[in-house]
Amino acid sequence: GVEVGPQPQGVARADVLDKMRKIVKHGLDFVQLFNEGKEFPPCTIEVFKIMEKVDYPRNKNGEIIAIIHPKLQDQDWQPLKNGDPQFLTLDGEVIPYQGNCTVYPTFINEAAYYEKKQAFVKTEKIQLTAKHLRLSVS
Repeated sequence: GVEVGPQPQGVARADVLDKMRKIVKHGLDFVQLFNEGKEFPPCTIEVFKIMEKVDYPRNKNGEIIAIIHPKLQDQDWQPLKNGDPQFLTLDGEVIPYQGNCTVYPTFINEAAYYEKKQAFVKTEKIQLTAKHLRLSVS
């Protein structure tokens, strides 16, 4: 599957549709070249690995008591460092990120995830290395 976004539910965006078409085309091109016997050299790629889902701060009754801080809103895939603003309480208090490493939040304040108790997902940036790849003919 390919998920390209973000975009609001029920909305068709030309820029997102174009990105989806491009990634599907690249995938199909790869399959065709692989099937033709093309050898792909080793490569390294940066990816984001999910660490954990982060819920909104809640009171003892389970009600949300803070919202995403304005400086974090719309900053998917951008670094979030220890001390950076993370949430803003309804009383105006800033709740900073407290972590021992920089993380890269995504799915920040997505409406579809409120019911799942998810304010955002923390990811870490890692590098994956792939060995050369070639179709072996039997």
